[in-house]
Amino acid sequence: MTKWVRFEDGGRQGFGILDRDEIVVHTGNLFDSPQPTDQRRPLSAVRLLAPCQPSKIIALWNNFSALAAKLGVAEPEEPLYLLKAVSSIAAPGATIRRPPSYTERVVYEGELGIVIGRTCSNASESEAAAAVFGYTCVNDVTASDIISRDSTFAQWARSKSFDGFGPFGPVIATDVDPASLAVRTELNGVERQNYPLSDMIFPVPRLVSALSKDMTLLPGDLICCGTSIGVGSMKEPSNEVSVSIEGIGTLSNTFVQ
Repeated sequence: MTKWVRFEDGGRQGFGILDRDEIVVHTGNLFDSPQPTDQRRPLSAVRLLAPCQPSKIIALWNNFSALAAKLGVAEPEEPLYLLKAVSSIAAPGATIRRPPSYTERVVYEGELGIVIGRTCSNASESEAAAAVFGYTCVNDVTASDIISRDSTFAQWARSKSFDGFGPFGPVIATDVDPASLAVRTELNGVERQNYPLSDMIFPVPRLVSALSKDMTLLPGDLICCGTSIGVGSMKEPSNEVSVSIEGIGTLSNTFVQ
């Protein structure tokens, strides 16, 4: 397994492989034969950034059997998704602030993120699997009361696209089998979600293949796989949220009112 990070160091951005508490700095393109250098930077000396720069963020709805059963809705025959603004991206460790235009509930959603590594269009499931670069942790923050505010139009994209509502990271882990893993979300130190990724209605190859038939997926694009049972509001003046996936890492952010 390899864990890739992006970082800022003295006003300059870079990327590399995480090796314990150091980063092996690389040059070139993360998705096209990156080359190692002889430079190492202590993790404590840099500021981590979101581990890639997607051209688009695709977010799934109703992609876990347990949640579909709890909500009393049918499992979909094809992926149900929205596009989330790339301007919502926040770095690992960043503080997310309540939008001044919104005073209602804001919820956390711990999720698996798929990062695409090569251009993928109209792909078979085997081709789709080969196009996956790796996996990351996502908190798909949502202004939930906006979604149904207008009875004539469900405002999914708006509810999820406020500045800061798209933290992911801290790494992209390669050579991982997500079907054997689980997503664990803690709010202020209390576990709120712990669900197996094997419960996904659309496993990774099938999901990526289906999406590639709707739109061309580009290197760095992020697919948020949807969440399961345990989503909840962040009610305290300051809320610490961590999303952990064993083998990938832990994404931690603070949401303040």
